[in-house]
Amino acid sequence: MRPARFEEDRAIKQLVRRARINPLGLNWERFTVAVDGEQRIVGCVQLKPHADGSVELASLVVDETWRLRGVARKLVEQAKENRGDTLWLMCESSLVPFYEQFDFCNMQQGGAMPPYFRRIWRLLSLLRRLTRREPKLAIMRWQGPAETSERVNDRRDTRNL
Repeated sequence: MRPARFEEDRAIKQLVRRARINPLGLNWERFTVAVDGEQRIVGCVQLKPHADGSVELASLVVDETWRLRGVARKLVEQAKENRGDTLWLMCESSLVPFYEQFDFCNMQQGGAMPPYFRRIWRLLSLLRRLTRREPKLAIMRWQGPAETSERVNDRRDTRNL
């Protein structure tokens, strides 16, 4: 794991596009990359700031040949460590359990969100009413190390019952 370099901009964008996730707002300076022994990028993630002050864990991608080897886990943990404070993310609903293992909480109400994510939540709500289908997108939050410690303590307390 290391910060991305200028010359890796193209490789990062290609990795993100191959994964068919949001290709907008990609800036190599915000990326952490996972590399193999030959310094080829095998995964990446960025901490994407928004105008309202919120920061999004975004563009998490691991090359297909490197999946299920803990690369995504290390990228998420590194992003949390780099940020050290509240992180937001948007993901397919099917990925909620993956992010919950890193203490991200699925946000069910738009009011507790920063303006950027509240606008997206409102759009999702409108789509839900118009199409009468649940959107396949979730908005999640990691509150920072303090919340993580509280959850670990809660789990310990529950085990002692």
